[in-house]
Amino acid sequence: MCSLRPKCELDAAAVKVQKVYKSYRTRRNLADCAVVEELWSKALDFASLKHSSISVFNVEKPETAVLRWARAQTRAAKVGKGLSKNSKAQKLALQYWLEAVYPRHRYGHNLNCYYDVWFDGESTQSFFYWLDIDEGKEVNLEKCPRNKLQQQCIKYLGPKEREAYEVVVEDGKLIYKQSGVLVNSVEGSKWMFVLSPSRALYVGQKKKGSFQHSSFLAGGATTAAGILVVREGILKAVWPYCGYYCPTEENFKEFISFLQENNVDLADVKA
Repeated sequence: MCSLRPKCELDAAAVKVQKVYKSYRTRRNLADCAVVEELWSKALDFASLKHSSISVFNVEKPETAVLRWARAQTRAAKVGKGLSKNSKAQKLALQYWLEAVYPRHRYGHNLNCYYDVWFDGESTQSFFYWLDIDEGKEVNLEKCPRNKLQQQCIKYLGPKEREAYEVVVEDGKLIYKQSGVLVNSVEGSKWMFVLSPSRALYVGQKKKGSFQHSSFLAGGATTAAGILVVREGILKAVWPYCGYYCPTEENFKEFISFLQENNVDLADVKA
């Protein structure tokens, strides 16, 4: 079949289609790269933590003192991530280190219940080995049943996932940077925030046993953390309540300073 349109128009149409397709493929490839980067980052993180907790315990090849210190260094680096970026940064409270360094990130409160049993016992194995492989795997506590321990795992966000929770201030209102949606805390639920050492603000709904303050920065250090109430982007109340980071008065002042620098009206904000 022959087209009645001039050849030049057909050529121009063909070029346009090719450009649109090429543009689509470019965007698609960039999106795929971002996904791969996120998955790769998580895979490396999980592999590193797994190696530092469970997989190194090979009864046929006992680990050396060098390996034990390397394992401790890996764990300490996890909870101290970001400290060097800001002198006011605060690392996770000690009782939540277990959650951060555990590959599955089981809820720290639950892990501490089992840690107390391990600590008071006579096991010579590491806590993680005892809990999942050795005698501890048969322990089932009344105050924290085994099924609860296994089910409650805290979501630790990767670099790309974290972007969905980043908040910026525009015209005095809190807005999610990625979506442009106004922050609006649901009444009857707790909403939490953390301010990273690089002064990036993250806000989201708290979900006990699955999404906590430690989720935003994957257990890394924060400059400030707490609870807030926001209605249609307008900050109504803010408190430095956070068991994960135990923020100091200085940390809270740092957050207030951040809000003031971004022209948030604090006149009617409860604190």
